[in-house]
Amino acid sequence: MTTMMRRIQTFLEAQAAELDAATNTQLAYARDLKDFAGWLDRKTRDFDNATRDDIEAYLIFCDAQGLSRATRARRLSAIRQLYRFAFDEGWRSENPAIQIKGPGRDKRLPKTLSTDEVGRLLGSARSTAKAPEDQVRDTCLMELLYATGMRVSELVGLPAAAARGDPRMLLIRGKGGKERMVPLSPPARAALSAWLKCRDAKAEAGHAEGKAPSKFLFPSRGKQGHLTRHWFYARIKDLALPAGIAPSKVTPHTLRHAFATHLLANGADLRSIQTLLGHADVSTTEIYTHVLDERLRDLVLDHHPLAKS
Repeated sequence: MTTMMRRIQTFLEAQAAELDAATNTQLAYARDLKDFAGWLDRKTRDFDNATRDDIEAYLIFCDAQGLSRATRARRLSAIRQLYRFAFDEGWRSENPAIQIKGPGRDKRLPKTLSTDEVGRLLGSARSTAKAPEDQVRDTCLMELLYATGMRVSELVGLPAAAARGDPRMLLIRGKGGKERMVPLSPPARAALSAWLKCRDAKAEAGHAEGKAPSKFLFPSRGKQGHLTRHWFYARIKDLALPAGIAPSKVTPHTLRHAFATHLLANGADLRSIQTLLGHADVSTTEIYTHVLDERLRDLVLDHHPLAKS
């Protein structure tokens, strides 16, 4: 039980940092997963040995308790995401929830930003920090995130070696250790070059003082050796205010959504976006087709003969 509660806490922290799970959603997931953990404990099962049959038995139990379809769907969603996270983190060698079908619910469209809002956010990154070095770092982080659509964990954990030699493409190690290549825009390459100069100068000064060099592009003195997703989650909200954007609207994952929706709106195909985002299934990418609605409506209004006044 103690082990599972620690896993749940780590999972919820990752949700807050990477996926912008709202406070109410986090609280609901915490309650749902705590209930699931208690049920497993009563059945003398735990996080490490729970099977698909256990999860399905729990869902039957929830149905017998009279829980609504929406509540049962949310609980299954929480369990699925917890075990997917556990598989990605290497806590489990398999995902017992991957093939379980629940009552289902409508998908909510992802939060995104307009191109103007992204432009203001990038401008804020160039000028908000007091120290020039921090401005260069923030600019590089934001340009890379918007240019590539990386997950925040992929961004902050980038090795410095991947950025050497003014690359046109970056090699990214994603979920499950899968690698993919993403192209860099000219502004992202310029920001990367500027940050490398600052980073290397600081590393040389540290070396003179006997400090070991870091292998990460964005090093820190923390336990992980690089900036954390939690730090970046807070930092991007700091950048939102000077840009005139509500902090509640902006997270690292929002820029990932903006990357995908802006590509799709400008004619990119779903398969290409799927590859760039590192989605295993194109159905995950299909949610971004909502950005086509306005384009298709304008196409009909502008070109259909009966739409002419």
